[in-house]
Amino acid sequence: MNTTGRTALATTLAALLLAGVGCSTKAGDSGGDTAADGVKTGPGVTADKIGLGALTDLSGPYATLGKSIVQAQQMWADETNKSGGICGRKVEIVVKDHGYDVQKAVAAYTEISPDVLALPQVIGSPVVSALLDDVERDHLLTFPQAWAASLLGKDAVQVLGTTYDIDMVRAVDFLTRTQGVKKGDKIGHVYFEGDYGSNALEGSTWAAKKAGLTVVGQKIKATDTDLSAQVTALRKAGVKAILISAGPSQTASLVGVAASRGLKVPVVTSAPGYAPQLLKTPAAPALLAMLHVVSSAPPVSSDLSAVKKMVASYQKKYPGELVDAGTLSGYNAAELMGRDLKAACKAKDLTREGLVKAHRSQKAVDNGLGTPQDFSDASRPAAMAAYVTKPDKKATGGTVLVEDARALPAEQKFLDSRKK
Repeated sequence: MNTTGRTALATTLAALLLAGVGCSTKAGDSGGDTAADGVKTGPGVTADKIGLGALTDLSGPYATLGKSIVQAQQMWADETNKSGGICGRKVEIVVKDHGYDVQKAVAAYTEISPDVLALPQVIGSPVVSALLDDVERDHLLTFPQAWAASLLGKDAVQVLGTTYDIDMVRAVDFLTRTQGVKKGDKIGHVYFEGDYGSNALEGSTWAAKKAGLTVVGQKIKATDTDLSAQVTALRKAGVKAILISAGPSQTASLVGVAASRGLKVPVVTSAPGYAPQLLKTPAAPALLAMLHVVSSAPPVSSDLSAVKKMVASYQKKYPGELVDAGTLSGYNAAELMGRDLKAACKAKDLTREGLVKAHRSQKAVDNGLGTPQDFSDASRPAAMAAYVTKPDKKATGGTVLVEDARALPAEQKFLDSRKK
């Protein structure tokens, strides 16, 4: 080999070696240094700080929800730090707004992932789906504010509460027990394209078949805000009730248009489909008369002592701000993450792998903010019981309890059928 060839080969080898060194510093490497206090640490953890990340929507279709979650989780962090932090370290939450844009979310993840231990907030099923491989590779414990069953089965990803399909099984049960829907009837289901809507439709279709009902589906996009065409189609089909798996603006349009056109039938959505701000829109009378919400979280107006304490603290910290389901969801996720961090600290392992292990070791976790949850099986929803609420202008959070949380035999049968 001549001198030029040897030089080129040496340059190439040097570049490959440097690339290898670069790969070893990626977010996926959890390190494993031992701090002075004997705690094993990795990315996102220093001698005096634990970094947590929030990939949220502050400018897109779930901006209202995102703001509430961010503020609630910051309140938890402030409370935690005031009481001494966790494992002798202050908690810091780094917030990035993706506006419900998957590309922006991926870029934001790349930016913050090297500096955080976990993600107690990621809004949007499409966003979480796009990040699944990265999250698993990086062992980054993630609590999505998304409830699609497609997010199950990942050690580092925890869907809190029920999934969309379970909610819709509960919704169909509610309609047939209390709203006069009977065998032979048709029910509509308006749903977002993507994981959110398809998972919800899976649950409603299964439950409807068991009840002798027919589902009339109407798929929409997140950018669709006028649902007149969908209402027309459902009215023509003669539906006796409607399920909607979309955002608050779509729910308001659907219910408002349906009422104005004489299609005054029961409408049921899951938690992401309602916001109390809707009660200040022209659709408010129709929402109050027709809508119910199924969720694994209790209403913010609940008499549960932990919920009342959280609401009082939030109102004191953010006077004049509306307390909504996002407030409770965000605070609950942060509080549960705090429990995981304390368990990992007790095990002297604040690496990413150590935190995931601490999380998965916890069963029947009950922090008083909703139904008990089991985190030991990544393939199953953490909870099976769901509440039914309805809009109320006078209630804190804009909803009141209709039915307490309950798990149905049908839900377990549905999960069993999904395995076949």
